[in-house]
Amino acid sequence: MLKKIVTYVAAATILLLASACMNQTPNETNKPSNAPIELNISAALGLKEALLDIQKDYESNHPNVKLVYNLAAAGVLQSQIEQGAPADVFISAANNQVDALAKKNLVNPASRRSLVSNELVLIIPKNSPLEINGFQDLDKPGVIHYGLGEPQTVPAGQYGVEVLKKLGIWEKVQNKAVLAKDVRAILSYVETGDAEAGIVFSTVAATSDKVKIVATAPKDSHEPIVFPGVVLTNSKHPEAAQDFLDYLTSPEGMKVFKKYGFTEVQ
Repeated sequence: MLKKIVTYVAAATILLLASACMNQTPNETNKPSNAPIELNISAALGLKEALLDIQKDYESNHPNVKLVYNLAAAGVLQSQIEQGAPADVFISAANNQVDALAKKNLVNPASRRSLVSNELVLIIPKNSPLEINGFQDLDKPGVIHYGLGEPQTVPAGQYGVEVLKKLGIWEKVQNKAVLAKDVRAILSYVETGDAEAGIVFSTVAATSDKVKIVATAPKDSHEPIVFPGVVLTNSKHPEAAQDFLDYLTSPEGMKVFKKYGFTEVQ
C-alpha cells in the first residue's frame, strides 16, 4: 500500500513540473525575468556615430532596454526586412525604402517619424593635386574614378545621380563612377586615393581627417534628404520601439544628432 502511495505522489509531482514548464514561454525558461528587452534597430550606416552615442544615454536612462544595431545601406536593410529579418525599428536615409516596405504592409504607418536631414557633398583626398571645386569638375580628364553609392540600395547614390542629372553631366561621368555598397566604402576609396573624388553625406565626410569637402549640392538639385524612422509590423516590442523613435526626435535625441552635423527636418 505504501509503495502505491509513493508512486502516486511521484507521478503527481512529475505532472505538476511538466505543466509548469508547458505554461512558460521559451523566453521565460531561458531568460532571467529582470533581463532587459532587446530592440533590434536596422539603421542606415551614415547614422553610425550618432546612434552609438545615443545608445549610451538611452540605455542608461532605460535600463530595461538593450539596443542592438544592424547598420548597413538602407536598400540592403530593406531587402533583409522583406526577407523576414528580425527588426523592431527601421531608419532609412531616404523615404523610398520606407515607402516600399509600407506598400507591403511591413511597417506601422502611424509610427513614422522624419528624424533628421543632411547635406550631400563632394569630397576629394586632403592632399589632392587636382583642381576639383565642384560636381561639374568630375568631367575633367584628371578624374578617372569617383565614388558613388549604388543608386538602387544606397540613398546617397540615389541623391548623387539626381544632382549629376540636374547639372546635365550624368551621361558624361556615368562610366567614371565606382559604385559602392555604402557611404563608408566611398569614404575609404577617397581616403586611399583609389578614387579622385566621392559623393557622400556631409556627416560621413566629417568623420575623416583624410578628405576635404569641395562642394555642397544645391538643395534644389535633389529630393530633400530625410532620414525617416518607423516601427515594423513584426516588432516583438512595438511600444518600446515607438518610445525609442520618439526619443530620437526629442530635444535630447536631436542634441546628439546636431553634435554630429545633422539638422532638423524643415
